[in-house]
Amino acid sequence: MNVVLTILLAVQILSALVMIGLILMQHGKGADAGAAFGGGGAGSASLFGASGGANFLSRSTGVLAAVFLATTLGLAYFGNLREAPSSGSVLEGIPAPAQQIPGIGDAPPPAAGGDASAPAVPAAPAAPAEGAAQIPGK
Repeated sequence: MNVVLTILLAVQILSALVMIGLILMQHGKGADAGAAFGGGGAGSASLFGASGGANFLSRSTGVLAAVFLATTLGLAYFGNLREAPSSGSVLEGIPAPAQQIPGIGDAPPPAAGGDASAPAVPAAPAAPAEGAAQIPGK
């Protein structure tokens, strides 16, 4: 499946780039007005003949546009062939943390008459205040 997507994407990119080049080579409707200001010449039509150039360029642009459309539809079709997401929570797919936060719950609390050289375990943070306790006093 990945090979098909890669081939479709490569064909789409190549057809888009060639189509851009062909469109830029064609003469627009305003090309005659540009000739009055020194643009254009008789040498531009000699590559494909007097009238064969426009016919060849327009036909090849149409063919490339059809190829581009077909590859776009193929990419859209294959791009939507994914598994449907589960109806559960988004957080269900997150794995559990590998380790706890350092410093909290690492060592058991010292006994009442325990060793003074044992490191003290920091207390867990207090729960945030709710309701009227959130309003600061004067």
